[in-house]
Amino acid sequence: MIGIFHKQIKSIPCLIIVDSAKEKEPLPTLTYFHGFTSAKEHNLPLAYLQAEKGYRVILPDSMYHGEREAEISTNKKQISFWDIVMQNVNELKFIKGALDEENLILDDRFGIAGTSMGGITTAAALTQFPWVKVAGVLMGSPKITTYAKTLVNSFKKMGDLPVTDEMIDQLYEQLQHYDLSNHVEKLQERPLLFWHGENDSVVPFDHSYTFFEDAKQHYSDQGKIQFLKETNTGHKVSRYAILETVKWFEKHL
Repeated sequence: MIGIFHKQIKSIPCLIIVDSAKEKEPLPTLTYFHGFTSAKEHNLPLAYLQAEKGYRVILPDSMYHGEREAEISTNKKQISFWDIVMQNVNELKFIKGALDEENLILDDRFGIAGTSMGGITTAAALTQFPWVKVAGVLMGSPKITTYAKTLVNSFKKMGDLPVTDEMIDQLYEQLQHYDLSNHVEKLQERPLLFWHGENDSVVPFDHSYTFFEDAKQHYSDQGKIQFLKETNTGHKVSRYAILETVKWFEKHL
């Protein structure tokens, strides 16, 4: 029977989805990050399907989301978007460390994936942690500096940003360190799946697709990097995307 266990991992509220009979056993493990304004519970369908295949799945709540939702304005949350992404990346090492302490990861088989903001987190984490073995980016951008500039320009058109140009420049400088499009060599031919709807109006389709076209040239085995696109699909993960993501991790993790 697949169980859903609520646990605080280093003060991060998480759901752990795993075969109840194997809860304390070392297993290949996937951490899946939710999207902006979403929460950990929203990814239970994918987690359940992955757990059925014998994996442990960790669903954390990001800062200002789910159980960590704070009394802040929508505008403040939007402005904090990149802080949330960088916090996610930082917290991933705490999640991995806590699992290692309990010897819960089988043969270092640890993967990450995510939706939208979670996909952006996944791409950013690949620049920081060589111990991530497999990754999946669902409608996320690996070109985070470019995407940040797009978002800033959108905010400016809507009105004055409550931050200075100096602060914006500092953000861009920070993001350079997490920008996978600037550090393709850090992929080190790790298995990487992209899924994106061609009609996505939130996260540009071309960010992930053009990155993929460049990155696959760095793979001697191009079967380890794959891009799945869906026509007439916007910013919403389809059942097809969920099933293909589960297959990807079953194959490579």
